[in-house]
Amino acid sequence: MSSAGEIVKCRYVDECDFVSGRKKQKVAQEKSGLSKLPDLKDAEAVQKFFLEEIQLGEELLAQGDYEKGVDHLTNAIAVCGQPQQLLQVLQQTLPPPVFQMLLTKLPTISQVTRV
Repeated sequence: MSSAGEIVKCRYVDECDFVSGRKKQKVAQEKSGLSKLPDLKDAEAVQKFFLEEIQLGEELLAQGDYEKGVDHLTNAIAVCGQPQQLLQVLQQTLPPPVFQMLLTKLPTISQVTRV
């Protein structure tokens, strides 16, 4: 038989493992520059997120913060219904080195969004 203390301990450890797993996922998102993604089934939330990320990306790029600007643009691509078209527009509007930064971030974003 288990004592009440052992049951509480097991529950605590399980919750900590759960929180730890969520924390690891959040850290992976932060390292990749991925903001908290909206519920992809909520079209309105996705659209709002997409527009905010595009705007933030543009503002940061205009300020010369290319790394963070690219992070936000990749977030927008991650939720975009037609990413190839968005990439074509970005290729035409971004300086080549910035667009290359964007391309190098895309595999990381797609890995995190599949988690």
